[in-house]
Amino acid sequence: MNDNTTPASGKVQIHDPFWSEYMRLVREVMVPYQWEALNDRVEGAEPSHAIRNFKIAAGREEGEFYGMVFQDSDVGKWLEAVAYLLETKRDSALEEIADGVIELLAQAQRDDGYLNTYFMLKEPGKEWTNLAECHELYCAGHLIEAATAYFRATGKRKLLDAASRYADYIAAVFGAEPGKLQGYDGHQEIELALVKLFQATGEEKYLELSRYFLDQRGQQPHYFEQEWEKRDRTLHFPQLSMVHDHLYSQSHLPVREQTTAEGHAVRLVYMCTAMADIALETKDAGLLEACRKLWDNIVNKRMYITGGIGSMEQGESFTADYDLPPDLAYAETCASVGLIFFARRMLELEHTSKYADVMERALYNTVISGMSLDGTKFFYVNPLEVYPEVLGKNKNYNHVKAVRQGWFTCACCPPNVARLIASLGDYIYSTSTEGDILYVELYIGGRTARIMNGISAVIEQISSYTSDGKVRLTVTPEQAGEFTIALRMPDWCHEVQVSLNGQSRTHHAGNADGYIHLTRKWVSCDTLELQFAMPVTPMKGHPHIRQTFSKVALQRGPFVYCLEEADNGPRLYQLRLPQGNEYSLAEEAGFPEGIPTISVTGRRMLPEAGWGEELYSSGPPLKSQEVQLKFIPYFAWANRGEGEMSVWIGEEQ
Repeated sequence: MNDNTTPASGKVQIHDPFWSEYMRLVREVMVPYQWEALNDRVEGAEPSHAIRNFKIAAGREEGEFYGMVFQDSDVGKWLEAVAYLLETKRDSALEEIADGVIELLAQAQRDDGYLNTYFMLKEPGKEWTNLAECHELYCAGHLIEAATAYFRATGKRKLLDAASRYADYIAAVFGAEPGKLQGYDGHQEIELALVKLFQATGEEKYLELSRYFLDQRGQQPHYFEQEWEKRDRTLHFPQLSMVHDHLYSQSHLPVREQTTAEGHAVRLVYMCTAMADIALETKDAGLLEACRKLWDNIVNKRMYITGGIGSMEQGESFTADYDLPPDLAYAETCASVGLIFFARRMLELEHTSKYADVMERALYNTVISGMSLDGTKFFYVNPLEVYPEVLGKNKNYNHVKAVRQGWFTCACCPPNVARLIASLGDYIYSTSTEGDILYVELYIGGRTARIMNGISAVIEQISSYTSDGKVRLTVTPEQAGEFTIALRMPDWCHEVQVSLNGQSRTHHAGNADGYIHLTRKWVSCDTLELQFAMPVTPMKGHPHIRQTFSKVALQRGPFVYCLEEADNGPRLYQLRLPQGNEYSLAEEAGFPEGIPTISVTGRRMLPEAGWGEELYSSGPPLKSQEVQLKFIPYFAWANRGEGEMSVWIGEEQ
């Protein structure tokens, strides 16, 4: 490690052969690129107008609002990503830009605290009249999240004070008291943001407001229908049924009564994140039980092998148990980001490794699939199979892209990826409530300081986990002291060799919670070395998943792999993978260092020569031809031009 500085307690400085490059991309490419996009300076990309909207609202420019009703949220997420970058490494130039944006937001804010450029510029006087569709509280939530992150990173209060004024205004508008609106937003986000505001300020009123919004959702008579009647039944998004499709916004039942993942996937996991937050802060057993039920339904019946969620384009939604078509998958990048938020909160509530396993799966597959390897292009949708010839012709695939885009009209995903990766250090470790157990959730190289049983200890992790499964942890307490280090046993691994100061033991499973617990009196420079077995593993879907029955997907370590036309030619559906063949690994140019491609002998099923122009025939029979198959990490697909892709391949008995 080339930087031996120790971060503030609880923070992690990441130095990792895989993730350091992503951190660099966020800092040097993504955040600057997104700043240009927010200012409409990226040639060929969809215009954003987000910064200009605020300039108009602040009186700095003349003009009209442009963009989606939730355009403000992109600025909030960008600022949040900047805050996390500043927290790990101060950058005066970047901080100056951010301070300028904060000054702009403060100037645009109304005297009563309200700040939403759509309603201030386009529909003044109609604030809070269309909560079902117009994302006012959602945008407020992203502003609040940015404010708390920026305060934590810099100690500067200007944005935090503005966000607090806005939250106070919201509290004056909403609530159970007479004369207040008894509603909630169509897109959950304010709920989790208010918990962060409570944690930043210590003001209980923000925690109570968050709980109010959660508990109000799904009550009868239905608020969205009431406000629709009051505004003469007008709609902002007539192509969607946000008012009457209560499943879409998880407002079909009170949140404590919901047991299945329904509706818009991002909305659901943002809601679950807030539910878990409130359960943790208030010891609410009912909310915790609801979180468990929703988690189990998502992960055990409605999640793709890549950690993607939301299988239907219509409504960006969940559908039914085991309905996981790879080619029609929506699997929005933001939904997997939200799933990681939910998983992280569940780890705070109850430490079982299943939450970190899903966090890892979504992170290493769908989330980083959402950006190109150079950090300048993005996927909103993350299918598991692509056949470019039908794109643009079969409208069922209108949401699927074969190449990443420079920007989007609805640009929620790029800044969401940036803010998650920029804050990745917050996901690597966690500590038990009593402060006597340090859980290693993700094996990502870096350095952190923790207070364990009252003793300050520096933990340094050196990791080549993504390439060869090796991890070394060095523990350096200020003085000898007893505590536990709990090492997560990943769900993909069935054997790990753990050496403590040279004494080795092989583990085939963790404890009941899925972690290997090492309790001892730690002294300076105690060293743990881990070697995770990383075989190539053919994975199968549940027998009830119709689309993957008799197929397999390859996984090695945390990475799911796929076939691409660039390596295997067209018509990937003709390929078969025999059981028991030997796999070979190779590093190749164009892929991240240390992450190999996989080659294996397979077969291509071909019709006998002589098939004519007939569309259907009783024969001739298929024949097979031996071919060499190459699989690449799923996150790296679509970086070599347009072509077919498939995660699943037919298995030959």
